Amino acid sequence: MRELKKQRTRNALLRAALELFATQGYEQTTVDEITDSVEVSQRTFFRYFANKEEVAFAVQDVVESHFLQALRERPPGESPFEAMRAAVRSAWDTVDEAIEEVVPVELHMRTYQMIESTASLLAVHLRRSAELDEQVARLIADREGLDFETDPRPRVAVAAFTGVMRVTGRLWGQGEDASMDAIRDLTESYLDHLVPALATQWRTEAGTERGTPSTGHAPERTPGNHAP
Repeated sequence: MRELKKQRTRNALLRAALELFATQGYEQTTVDEITDSVEVSQRTFFRYFANKEEVAFAVQDVVESHFLQALRERPPGESPFEAMRAAVRSAWDTVDEAIEEVVPVELHMRTYQMIESTASLLAVHLRRSAELDEQVARLIADREGLDFETDPRPRVAVAAFTGVMRVTGRLWGQGEDASMDAIRDLTESYLDHLVPALATQWRTEAGTERGTPSTGHAPERTPGNHAP
């Protein structure tokens, strides 16, 4: 009963803080306002959280842990990109429940938008993202039996994948639809373009295919043009 009471107090503080952050702004919210909302002391707040920043990212910690666990459970036969994408899908299928244990999903989504639009929190978000990239890259290296310190491929693959996740997160945060479905659909669409963007030539011209002029003749050799 004592542990349950502690968890309820922590969740109440977290929910109150995120509501205030999303409504009136992170910088404008004080610890006193948070504790007054829950009718507890500052001492109680600092028993659960080191500072406001820790509160702002508390639910994001849950989401990231959910993704890492899903990645650890992917079958070994999947390629790195397949495993990461499947882990994201799997995490999305169940993360709602994990979030709802702490705060409403709608509040978490508004908090994410608030982080994206708050300079001080965005800087922390980018640092945390880099740390998460490192964890994921180590997991990928372990899956593939690679030496993480000498083989660059895990870091490169993760950088490409999480780069897409950050781009879609930012675009979603700037949009009007703050639903989980909206960010899921946007991310899926961008991930569909990841491999083609890296593997194919983008430029297209009328009558031109893979760099061949419309005349059908081979491209003229110029300095720096080493095509056979």
